[in-house]
Amino acid sequence: MKSVAFCTLGCKVNQYETDAMEEMFAAAGYEIREFREKSDIYIINTCTVTNIADRKSRQMIHRAKKINPEGLVVAVGCYVQAAGEKLQSDQDIDLIVGNNKKVQIVSLVENALKVREHLQSGKDLEYERAAVMDINHTKDYEALHVSHVREHTRAYIKIQDGCNQFCSYCIIPYARGRVRSRREEDIISEVQTLVDGGYKEIVLTGIHISSYGLDFENEDYNRHSRDSHLIRLIEKLGQVPGLLRIRLGSLEPRIITEEFAGRLRNVAQICPHFHLSLQSGCDATLARMNRHYTAAQYDESVRILRKYFDTPAITTDVIVGFPQESEEEFEASAAFLEHIRFAKMHVFKYSRRQGTKAASMEGQIDETVKNQRSARLIQMDQKLQAEFIRQWQGKTAQILLEEREKIDGKNYLTGYTKEYIHVAVPEREGLEANTVFSGKLSLRIHEEYVICERMD
Repeated sequence: MKSVAFCTLGCKVNQYETDAMEEMFAAAGYEIREFREKSDIYIINTCTVTNIADRKSRQMIHRAKKINPEGLVVAVGCYVQAAGEKLQSDQDIDLIVGNNKKVQIVSLVENALKVREHLQSGKDLEYERAAVMDINHTKDYEALHVSHVREHTRAYIKIQDGCNQFCSYCIIPYARGRVRSRREEDIISEVQTLVDGGYKEIVLTGIHISSYGLDFENEDYNRHSRDSHLIRLIEKLGQVPGLLRIRLGSLEPRIITEEFAGRLRNVAQICPHFHLSLQSGCDATLARMNRHYTAAQYDESVRILRKYFDTPAITTDVIVGFPQESEEEFEASAAFLEHIRFAKMHVFKYSRRQGTKAASMEGQIDETVKNQRSARLIQMDQKLQAEFIRQWQGKTAQILLEEREKIDGKNYLTGYTKEYIHVAVPEREGLEANTVFSGKLSLRIHEEYVICERMD
């Protein structure tokens, strides 16, 4: 029995696709091993969202070759798609597989192994070392499926691929192509299979899930309501028997309307945890980023969510040091972040990506300035997180318990509230992993966790 090991870099979409590839290899009779172990085949699912992601992808490719110089090293995914020609000169890579080709991964690998065996026996035989398509001209959604995932309670469900937004700093539309959506019936079937397997929570993920369904043709839906397909999908998933939670991946702020939020509130399983990508709270910076909203429009989206949900967790991404970001622009952005009072902010320093419009902009910001701005927002984030958690003192919350942890020498069961607060509950009789525990919270913030000292 041949063995295969996987390494996943980047986003939850990549993790979903790795889970699907693992299932395909397992079904074909391969043994799945940990990446650190010696294996016959190594598959690195790469990321290209930043220069650092590119570097990590290369590092993991070379690490695989060091673990087993005789192993077949396969690079797949976004970095491959964006830099395929460059990677073909890397002698540590035996096979290159781009996006929308992962569904063929087993046959591509087996063909490469067969050719290698013939070469070793002295036969002159060549094979296609790179399987990379023109991702920008395909309309087909890559039909990957999962029936189980590595996490025991939560499963990520990919509902779409690609992006049509073309933010000036982002390489992803070039690596993932245009919007391609998965059919409702396929998503619902996969979710039901996972729920039947014991999973309690699903997370809808994709490259730009707010665009879900916009590529569907010849369908009767309101062209003025961009959220119609996504909200309809969520409502249908709310009817899946046994599903306790539906969590949403990153949302476009403009999708949040009174209609969308009102219908969303009526889905009992929905988690009031909304990740609205912001990037900057300054309109001038947003315009250079080619984001399609203003700070005021973003503020209105947050107001609507807080109108329909009690104490929702609003989280976001923020970029500091974007080209030409002046001190005044940064201060305007920081003031806006303070005004919104996020539950969590992911702070990133702008990373120059060749092939994007922002890479050639004048006024690139010095790394020292980026570091200073990043540190200030990270400090703000810590303060805002603590403020959000303190709002839950004495309130009733629902915790989906996931695993046992030892904290300061004591045994706890840890899990997440619907608002994605990471809570640790003292272990006691009757508490089990993969169950829901509800009650009033008495909380103590403790580094990675919030300790639930008492739950009435």
